[in-house]
Amino acid sequence: MVEPSFAALVKQQPLVLKYHNGSLLKGQISVNLVWYGHFTPVQRSIIVDFIHSLTSPAAHLPSAASWWRTTENYKGDAGSSALVVGKQIIIDNDSLGKSLKNLDIVALASKAGSLNGLNSINVVLTATDVAVDGFCMSRCGTHGSSRGKNRFAYAWVGNSETQCPGQCAWPFHQPIYGPQTPPLVAPNGDVGVDGMVINLATVLAGTVTNPFNNGYFQGPPTAPLEAVSACTGIFGSGAYSGYPGRVLVDKTTGASYNAYGVNGRKYLLPAMWDPRTRNADYGYVWIEVWDRQVWSGFKSVFLARIVGGSQGRPWA
Repeated sequence: MVEPSFAALVKQQPLVLKYHNGSLLKGQISVNLVWYGHFTPVQRSIIVDFIHSLTSPAAHLPSAASWWRTTENYKGDAGSSALVVGKQIIIDNDSLGKSLKNLDIVALASKAGSLNGLNSINVVLTATDVAVDGFCMSRCGTHGSSRGKNRFAYAWVGNSETQCPGQCAWPFHQPIYGPQTPPLVAPNGDVGVDGMVINLATVLAGTVTNPFNNGYFQGPPTAPLEAVSACTGIFGSGAYSGYPGRVLVDKTTGASYNAYGVNGRKYLLPAMWDPRTRNADYGYVWIEVWDRQVWSGFKSVFLARIVGGSQGRPWA
């Protein structure tokens, strides 16, 4: 006999990321990249174009820039966080070995210089054959800040293609656990790097809104839910466990995406919590939606203004 459940009678409380009165990263922020291990020029260009896309007004809508503008809603009208690509350091000789500790990540991040805590983020990107403490076990990337007089914000993301694509490159690979829905086609043709873009988007949003662990987050400071990590697994409307939601599909390549970038790029970006609506949404964007029920080749195109929140239908 199945016992009745009263869970449905309990009204779910809205997700709220509390502001803890600390500094946020606002204004022009240099994103300095440290490439550790072997990355091809094409792989590096996908990442660099993504960062450029976050502040470029030139891309078609929905754009990576319109997604990023949600960060402007953190701490009221305090302004935008304009990311620009700064220094790039390539370390392809694995000088610290192929198994890195957390202290190694901080040491690598410090090589990028610009140790100005409020005006830069030093990002370490590790290649497919580089192991990092906690990678594929409890995290796909992370961010933090150094200690001491020259405090700076840093982040790390690893390429999971050969280590754990089902965990850190989902939805471009079959998930390790849960419903086994078919994987999506990566928009830039690289499962590992397109997965890195998702995780880089996550840690960059977390860094500008909670750089020193006293910004916006929910839960314990040691394991906080932040701007994007609070909305894990949501890429479009109708998302649920194992299903990323409805997204746009390139009619030529079959690749899935929900944001345009510079240089003709397309990206799949995760939902971000908006303090204005208190929901995981995509801010205000204009989108073109293809009628999936019309298979004869005719298309139904309409413009929809996304107002955010649970009523928003970004990619319906």
